[in-house]
Amino acid sequence: MALLRIPAEDRLLRGPEEIRDYLAPFGIFYERWAVEGRAGANATSEEILAAYAPEVDALKQRGGYITADVIDVTADIPGLQAMLDKFNKEHTHAEDEVRFIVRGRGIFHVHPPAGPVFAIEVEAGDLINVPAGTKHWFDLCADRDIRAIRLFREKAGWTPVYTGDGIAAGFQPLCFGPNYLPPGATVAATHPAFAA
Repeated sequence: MALLRIPAEDRLLRGPEEIRDYLAPFGIFYERWAVEGRAGANATSEEILAAYAPEVDALKQRGGYITADVIDVTADIPGLQAMLDKFNKEHTHAEDEVRFIVRGRGIFHVHPPAGPVFAIEVEAGDLINVPAGTKHWFDLCADRDIRAIRLFREKAGWTPVYTGDGIAAGFQPLCFGPNYLPPGATVAATHPAFAA
């Protein structure tokens, strides 16, 4: 399940409802889809798309998306860092960035027009839509492993448009995972980098 951190406010949101409620004013939607027993660890892209076809088809209808594919990123991909460097700087897209995480974890940082930067750590079962025009950046967690279904209105619209703002350099791609923080703990109490 996703974690949402607002470092400037020393806040951590864990529950799906509170995460959904926090993201809604920014036009970002978040859902949880069941993953247990849906597709095997070595499933092909076609098998994954077939396993989630009902949800993907409903999402296509709801959002006007016309195509879906599966991206599989692991630590042993040649040129991985060069690929990641395209997305770990603040940018926008002319199209929504829609991801359903099948395996692994990653972190989206969002820089809203008003309010502090916040980070959404996603894992298997999380669906997130970062709307077109939203300033954001993405990093993998330390294990550098993620597999996700991506949806598009048109692939050409998904090219990053860099803002030129160096804000991303001030935020570490620090993933906590679902069991890293004990319930009720604050981010600052468990990690000195977030202390005031």
